Amino acid sequence: MFNEIAESPHCECGVFGVYAPGEDVSRLAYFGIFALQHRGQESAGIAVSDRTRFQLHRDMGLVSQVFDEDTLSAMSGDLAIAHNRYSTTGSSTLCNAQPVVEEGPSGPVALGHNGNLINATILRRKLEEAETQFNSTIDSEVMVKLLAQNLSGEGVDNLQSAAAAMMYECNGAYSLVGMTRDKLFGIRDPFGFRPLCIGRLNSKGYVLASETCALNVVGAQFVREVLPGEVVVIDEFGLHESAPQEADSHGFCIFEFVYLARPDSNIFGRSVHQTRRRMGNLLAQEHPVEADMVIPVPDTGTSAAIGYAEASRIPYGEGLIKNRYIHRTFIQPDQRMRDLGVKMKLSPLRESLAGKRIVVVEDSIVRGTTTRNIIGLLRDAGAREVHFRISSPPYAWPCFYGIDTGTRDELIAGARSVEEIGEFIDADSLGYLSLENLTKAVDLPKKHLCRACFDGKYPIPIPKHIQMDKYALEK
Repeated sequence: MFNEIAESPHCECGVFGVYAPGEDVSRLAYFGIFALQHRGQESAGIAVSDRTRFQLHRDMGLVSQVFDEDTLSAMSGDLAIAHNRYSTTGSSTLCNAQPVVEEGPSGPVALGHNGNLINATILRRKLEEAETQFNSTIDSEVMVKLLAQNLSGEGVDNLQSAAAAMMYECNGAYSLVGMTRDKLFGIRDPFGFRPLCIGRLNSKGYVLASETCALNVVGAQFVREVLPGEVVVIDEFGLHESAPQEADSHGFCIFEFVYLARPDSNIFGRSVHQTRRRMGNLLAQEHPVEADMVIPVPDTGTSAAIGYAEASRIPYGEGLIKNRYIHRTFIQPDQRMRDLGVKMKLSPLRESLAGKRIVVVEDSIVRGTTTRNIIGLLRDAGAREVHFRISSPPYAWPCFYGIDTGTRDELIAGARSVEEIGEFIDADSLGYLSLENLTKAVDLPKKHLCRACFDGKYPIPIPKHIQMDKYALEK
């Protein structure tokens, strides 16, 4: 899921769940997934249970486009899950929208998935050989079918056992929010690639969400994160925990801090804003330059730009104005639309730029075309010098754990040196934050981080035949 304006990696998806009898759970789910809109903009959906039956509504588009007052008013119940999507497996079509619902021997199960399975093709083939029918081309349907088939009763123990059996078969990244008729549950893969947190809502309700920013929106108090390898179940008796099936080391996605997460979230026990600010501090120490003003590429470059300005003592200013009413380009799957989106999304503030030496702080360079276009905008607006500073290392390796980055051949750092990239984007100078300093800024042990997009070392080995076709399940 990659591509802010054509160039940042596409975030995968956002998941949200709420158990709150007596509350307007459909609207809480709406507000929760709205807060996670940055994690996926192709489709959105909400499933609600009144303990007897499910109601499901999903469609293509933004959350605000998919749901209106009439739709939400018709969806009443005690628990709900919600999802927004950017396609990492399967096409961007309605049949691939989530949540996905499966009718099993013990009743219906609904599931929303953030991440990506490595062995989805193999698992689907086994299920099809057993005459299981599929309605989509996404790995999430593989997971919900395994879960529903393994569920042998309606108790908490039954659900936890079914989840454990599913986890044993599924290889890859997944933070899941799901529900049965009367239970909300969350599941996180043993490596913990993607974030998933628990919040307390008033005296009897609970919330599950990809990021803490969604808890804040619905008025929930952060309790803790779902642990790697853990299954949590929420019902009328409260929160049920289980012993996690952890891997020997974790694989917290370091790129969540760089780009994917909202700056007002806390993930993996760290503040995203403060982490990015430290990244900017270290970037200024590593790649100093004489300049008149530091500006961000909004919005994901803002926190790091503040940090760069603090450490360099170069004034921070605004040089690019963002159109808030355009989709996040990183999340638009068509490259041509991403290219057109640059000029629609960013406009130079000419009076601030004319005649000045500018340091531009950006979170990453994926393909390079967007960055080159931004530098062109700044030069046309009168900037005398444009120095680009990237608050992460060169993004040289594709992600197989829930971010759509394309292949290594499509990544500019996969084939070019830093000097060649600087020439391609037409910057007066180019500097990247080192992997050592990025890890220092995140302030988590190296062994607990997935840094594969920067160093090519994948926590879960990637089979050669996977490398990776997001449409593999359509063949």
